[in-house]
Amino acid sequence: MFTGLVQTLGVISSQGKDLFKIDIKGNYSDIVLTDLAIGDSVAVDGVCLTVETILSQGFVATASPETLARTTLGMRIEATDYVNIETSLRVGSKIGGHFVTGHVDGIGCLIESVSCQKSWEMIFGQPSNLNDQWQSRIARYLVTKGSIAVNGISLTVADCATDGSWFKVAVIPHTYTETNLCYLQPGDLVNLEGDILGKYVDKLLGFGLPTQHQSEDISLAFLAENGYF
Repeated sequence: MFTGLVQTLGVISSQGKDLFKIDIKGNYSDIVLTDLAIGDSVAVDGVCLTVETILSQGFVATASPETLARTTLGMRIEATDYVNIETSLRVGSKIGGHFVTGHVDGIGCLIESVSCQKSWEMIFGQPSNLNDQWQSRIARYLVTKGSIAVNGISLTVADCATDGSWFKVAVIPHTYTETNLCYLQPGDLVNLEGDILGKYVDKLLGFGLPTQHQSEDISLAFLAENGYF
């Protein structure tokens, strides 16, 4: 579990079919490596990976076939491309963003990035060349003022299309400069994860529930019976 508050940047210095060596940028390795242990979870561009080997300036992790198929890690990444790094949430830590699982729902792309007086307005949408079930995995969880993770960064949806085909976020200067958002160009791909709380609410209110518990049957008695109060 993560919060979507990126700690530092790294680069994937080498990769095999499913093995990734991540080097931490510059002198920031201590932020990540100080108490990192083999078996720990680390979010790499929003993708939860398990540390298998710890190096002096980074770590090595393996990605599963499902992860490679659903995220940008399965695509060729240039050695100069930065990835966002966040170690897992510790008990008692501050939760400054929102609950991010590191289980990416799908891939989006940057449509437009505009510099404003006190922020950057960035619009993301579905890549035209990727059939990643955008409507069922991404669009249904887009809510104005709701949360979404873009490359593992906790952001608030400022606006979105009624059909969910695009969404806009306002990014403050600190987030923009301290993450890889500042390197994105229109058309670049990003990992997207919808808010886990929205998914549970969606499930509860009828999506995929047995017929006898469709949304019209939700009542105070039903909620009490299932332990909600």
